[in-house]
Amino acid sequence: MSDASSPQAPPASADAERRVPAASFYRAETYRAEESIGYLMRRIVTAVGQSVETRMCEPGSPTYPQWVPLYKLHTGAATTVAELARACELDTGAMTRLLDRLEAKGLCRRVRSLEDRRVVNIELTDEGRAAAKDVPYVLSRVQNEHLAGFTTEEWEQLKGYLRRILDNAQALAARGDKND
Repeated sequence: MSDASSPQAPPASADAERRVPAASFYRAETYRAEESIGYLMRRIVTAVGQSVETRMCEPGSPTYPQWVPLYKLHTGAATTVAELARACELDTGAMTRLLDRLEAKGLCRRVRSLEDRRVVNIELTDEGRAAAKDVPYVLSRVQNEHLAGFTTEEWEQLKGYLRRILDNAQALAARGDKND
């Protein structure tokens, strides 16, 4: 655990009403995009994605964006095209294109449901299951490399802060992002 002098992220709470009103850390007069949390987070996501892509760069292997649905299928987080699109936060058109590429690589197949012809199930092939098993190992290694120098306490704090930002984003989306 951390000592009393270490700053701690308050626990994430779904109760947005108890939160302090919107902060005013950024001001239009002094705003610099490269100092924004969105810019910094996007750069981190890009760097992690590029590192993962480098680790999985065998010819014909899935790209980083293709690993996400493979892994979600492997863990059972989704079994249909619609569920997978939601789980991957993609629209159905983008998911269809992504599945086309995965099928072309022989990693999955779409199978129409016998109970409801409107439903399309997705199954991993043997090659898809084998590829998906590598994902947690690669992601763990890459993320640990990006967290070099962090203590366990700092890592827990960082996750707490990121969860709080995500909670705020979800609360804003639920309200329709209206300014009061």
